[in-house]
Amino acid sequence: MRRITMFLSAVLVCIATTRGMASEGHAAGMKMDAAGTPKTITGELVDMGCYMGHGAKGAGHIACATKCINGGMPMGLLTSDGKLYLLTLNHDNADPYNKIKEYAGKTVAVTGAMMERSGMKAIDVTEFKAVAAKAGK
Repeated sequence: MRRITMFLSAVLVCIATTRGMASEGHAAGMKMDAAGTPKTITGELVDMGCYMGHGAKGAGHIACATKCINGGMPMGLLTSDGKLYLLTLNHDNADPYNKIKEYAGKTVAVTGAMMERSGMKAIDVTEFKAVAAKAGK
């Protein structure tokens, strides 16, 4: 009986240690903005499939981007300096994410928590606003 008790105790210690290490590894693999402070990033709303596949963007791609996004294609925010952020749905309020779909190919300012994992940047959409196009562009 004592052997069984010792064996079970050792198994429980191994399980607890493994779970703790897994949790630490999970947290270490993801970088978030300091204290989850929301940031605002401005750029063009692109559909990730067409942009990643063949660089499609801009006014000439609005109809296709709208169709792709409405069909379920992930959305991205392409900044003027070429950085691309995957837009993610905020689980507490999906409205901003769903409404931003209407702005495919247009410039928007997106606010939310910034995340990065395995080299991919993302922003959790908590709010957005359309940005007027600059004259001369």
